[in-house]
Amino acid sequence: MVDANKLIQDAQTAQSQGNDALALDCFQQALSQYPGESSLLIACGNLCMKLNHFEAAITHFRNLLTLNNSQPIVNALCFALQARGNQASNEGSDSIAEACFTEALQYNQNHAIFLYNLGNAQRNLGKLADAVTSFKQSIQSDPSDADVYNNLGNVQRELGQLDLAIANYEKAIALDGNMHHSLMHLVHQKQHVCDWHGEGENDLNAQILAIRKVVRSTPNAAIAPFAFLAMPSTTAVEQKLCANHYIAQNYLPLAVLRDALAFTHNSQAKSKLKIGYLSADFRLHPLAFLITELIENHDRTQFEITAYSYGADDKTDVRKRLIDAFDHFWDIRTLNDSEAATKIHQDGIDILVDLTGYTQSSRTGIAVLKPAPIQINWLGFAGTMGAFADGKPLFDYALVDKITAPNADAFSEKLLYLPCYQPNNKRTIAKQSAKNDHDLPQDSFVFCCFNQTFKITPDVFAVWMRLLEQVPNSVLWLLACNPWAKANLEKESELAGIDKGRLIFAARTLSDAHLERQQHADLFLDTIPYNAHTTASDALSVGLPVLTCKGDTFSASVAASLLGHIGLPGLVCSTLATYEEKALYFAQNQEALTKLKSKLNTKKESADLFNAKKFARSLESQYATVWQSHLDET
Repeated sequence: MVDANKLIQDAQTAQSQGNDALALDCFQQALSQYPGESSLLIACGNLCMKLNHFEAAITHFRNLLTLNNSQPIVNALCFALQARGNQASNEGSDSIAEACFTEALQYNQNHAIFLYNLGNAQRNLGKLADAVTSFKQSIQSDPSDADVYNNLGNVQRELGQLDLAIANYEKAIALDGNMHHSLMHLVHQKQHVCDWHGEGENDLNAQILAIRKVVRSTPNAAIAPFAFLAMPSTTAVEQKLCANHYIAQNYLPLAVLRDALAFTHNSQAKSKLKIGYLSADFRLHPLAFLITELIENHDRTQFEITAYSYGADDKTDVRKRLIDAFDHFWDIRTLNDSEAATKIHQDGIDILVDLTGYTQSSRTGIAVLKPAPIQINWLGFAGTMGAFADGKPLFDYALVDKITAPNADAFSEKLLYLPCYQPNNKRTIAKQSAKNDHDLPQDSFVFCCFNQTFKITPDVFAVWMRLLEQVPNSVLWLLACNPWAKANLEKESELAGIDKGRLIFAARTLSDAHLERQQHADLFLDTIPYNAHTTASDALSVGLPVLTCKGDTFSASVAASLLGHIGLPGLVCSTLATYEEKALYFAQNQEALTKLKSKLNTKKESADLFNAKKFARSLESQYATVWQSHLDET
């Protein structure tokens, strides 16, 4: 055994020469001989911190604290816990982050930063009520931190407390005028509650223009791509720029980890390709009504199909059917991004398809680590996922169609064209209800829109009010998304001279019941610039015509794609004026509407829009093509 004093001298020499790893090794050998020596624990702890070995540093400082319960040692332990908590958070290991900050708070229960970071970890773990408590305690300790108000607003938004969320975003902006992401959240929630008014810089349009300017001029602004593309007037160029900035702000540490992991792939000709689908939404969610029959219809002689699920298991029949549809179904909720990517790589996935994108519960970080040789952006996010600063796209390809993506320059990915980008299950209606079961007047003409309220814009709503004015026996049937939107839309209708009683709000219900009740509507009025997506297919599946207005971005073109694919391009308008004229024509011409519905009912039985088997063949052809291209390039 080497003498401890010699080891300490060697460690000190190594430190003086800048060899911290060797110094740590020598100190630790000495510590094994004298485990209660405070100076050795301090030396090892400090070197571990310097080398980013935070777990080991925590152990050394914990041991030291049992010998010397002094404030400097407490501070050192808390500093190590904070460093490991931040590291774990960056790795997606939120349970570890939660444990670190909880332990640190045992020594300083009012530490604002520890409380803030604990709240972030709790939010990521779905412990929303606990996160609210942590953020509020952080604000009590330091009421001047704008970030805490912002993140408290985020949790309240997820809890459905939109009024409280809006108030906290406003507080964040008042504290720091450069909280651009708070302004983005504020605008998006104002859209959700249909609060379209304000004075000066608080006017919704003025705020949207400010965010567009920020995206063009401030790369570090961290504007969420989904909220941005939902805002009226944003362009495809700006949406791509927003996605690029979001990558730079959120995924650079994972890009470093990607290079360290350096996954290699077995790229060779195969009799059966392994396709992996990654999503948070393998449950009772619109995604299930798009992809379940597709997954069931994949050709198992050519493809092996695996699901990687990081969303909640809602125990529904929809979830069970999806599990049964896949060859393999892996729940990866407990794995951090690195572990999940390693699992995907070990499974030998050839093509990984992300079905969530920049939507709620996204874990795009898994794809950043490049666990599969080919990675595809599809279905969840209506736009490009962007590229890194070196120009390399986050995803290799995006699955689109010629209507939703006529301009390849709007995407960082290479584009793979399908006849229509959206797959669909066949929908069935089990029971029949009466019109008055839904508070609809028996002899009324029913305009409807079951899109989420954030998609309703003042310009579109103004068209709807003019239609109600010109069709006296009509009502407008909307989805009851939240009480604030209902109140604001009723207020807007009164300002337009329309009795608010002519707005009928449909409560959320089970999918079968929602499909069935749509048969009592006469015409679905789409929104612009964010169209109905799955909602449009729902309407068409029950024979309800959808009238849309096509815009220039992906999200503004989806309904046009669906209508073209089912053979009703005449329901696609290029201006709101034409949209209004056609809606009025059908409302005032029952014979024309009856013919339209008859045509739709015929086409929906034979059109490819609801033919999952045919869709599967088109999709598989693209998979085979990109795999061959990959082989040709390697």
